[in-house]
Parts: sequence; structure tokens; C-alpha cells
Amino acid sequence: MRRTHAPASVLVAAALAGCSALAPYPTYPRMAGPGEEATASRVAVCYDALVSGPDEVQSVAQQECPAETTATHFDTDWRLESCPLLLPARATFVCAAKK
Repeated sequence: MRRTHAPASVLVAAALAGCSALAPYPTYPRMAGPGEEATASRVAVCYDALVSGPDEVQSVAQQECPAETTATHFDTDWRLESCPLLLPARATFVCAAKK
């Protein structure tokens, strides 16, 4: 009697395809609070801290910042208002002029 490995193969393929679903992506940044500079350009990235490293999140933020600026980490929140449950962290970056 021969057993097929099709169910296991399907599960592995689905797991690998789902990895891209957990990739960090840009979202709406947190608004400036009292005493914070509101004129600076801000970008934000939703990500899962267990899957994505700081360098990957920084890279996505840098791509969203205008040319001749550097994405500088400002804040991270976990409010789930702008990010889904599987990517619960939202990192906000300020796009500061390059020095």
C-alpha cells in the first residue's frame, strides 16, 4: 500500500506562499502629539516583530520617504487601529533631511 504525501506538500506550499503575507508594508503614520514637530514628513510601517527585523522595517520606511531624506525611527505602537492582527506593530518614522 502506497501513501501519498500530497497533503503534506500542499501544507508546505501554502506555508511558503503565506510568508509574503507577513511582509512589512506602509500604512498611515501616527499623528504628531502635543509638543512634537507636526511639520516633519512622517511614514509608518506595519510589521510583525517576530518575523521582520528592524533592518527590513527601516528599508520599507526609507522607500516611502522622499528623496534626499533619511527615515529615522520615531515611535512604535501596538494599537491595531492601522495594522491588522497578524502585523500588529506600527513603526512611525520621521523623514529627516540628510546631513
